[in-house]
Amino acid sequence: MRPSSIRWIWVALALVCWGLLPALASHSITELLVFTALYYIAGLGVGVALGQCGIVNLGQALFFGIGAYASAALSTRGAPIIVGVLAGIAVATLLAAALGWAILRLHGYFLGLATLALGIIGHSLFFEWDWLTGGTLGIGGIPRPAPFGLAIDTSQKYYYLVWLVAAAATWVVNNLIRGRTGLLLRAGRDSAEASISLGIRLRGMRTAVFAASALLGSLAGSLFAHFTGFVSVDSFGLAKSLTFLLVPVLGGMRSTAGMLAGALFVAFVPHFLGRLGDVHQVLFGLTMILVVVLLPNGLGGLVAGAIRRGRHA
Repeated sequence: MRPSSIRWIWVALALVCWGLLPALASHSITELLVFTALYYIAGLGVGVALGQCGIVNLGQALFFGIGAYASAALSTRGAPIIVGVLAGIAVATLLAAALGWAILRLHGYFLGLATLALGIIGHSLFFEWDWLTGGTLGIGGIPRPAPFGLAIDTSQKYYYLVWLVAAAATWVVNNLIRGRTGLLLRAGRDSAEASISLGIRLRGMRTAVFAASALLGSLAGSLFAHFTGFVSVDSFGLAKSLTFLLVPVLGGMRSTAGMLAGALFVAFVPHFLGRLGDVHQVLFGLTMILVVVLLPNGLGGLVAGAIRRGRHA
């Protein structure tokens, strides 16, 4: 049998498993899979900026919150859900483009601190603008999507919606990484001076990638708001930004498959360790240290190595 045929068989089996999983899994596992997709979409934006441009984004929770609050505020006031989603994307993208043009002159630790400051400022504004965000009381009663009259009112139905969105985001990001744009971005990441000397508009491209990262964060925030039905300022702090950063760092920032592995890790490992009591946070920290030390290419590198060994065998 040809290798291409074997590959398509594996793809077909994966699709069948994906389709049957909500029917076979418990309600709590299905909800974790939904959150895995949300973490993956937001972490995908962070991973593209980090892996392709070297941009350390510690403020993704700001754009995640913008998407969530835009969807919550507009949908609870009678606007169509798609209007709230697009409004959040527009605000997050334009804000990221404006801020990115200013701060992306920085590099390394200084850029990380700048994005961290953006996240802290955004969290403070979410708290202070209680007339818009509800502050600590939050916004409740956020409706579930109902495209073409089909109510997505269960976790099982929402699972299919959010993973279809994740698949579309993966397709777009893969085209970006594997195309000419990705090659230019990696050239700028490895040698900015040489890229600029060759006429590459590096600052503009980095700003565009930062805006695209914010777009994915806002999209994930909108999906989060409509899934939970409630948003408050506590959901958009520094811890959320660190979670999104862990997705590419633990999974592998050079491939979408690695980032998917990272999203599964940050969603499921704390859940299962939580059954051990208060010590679960210590165990989760130790697990992250082991992954970083033992797997320098991330969880995605481990999976890719296993696939290569299977092919050789």
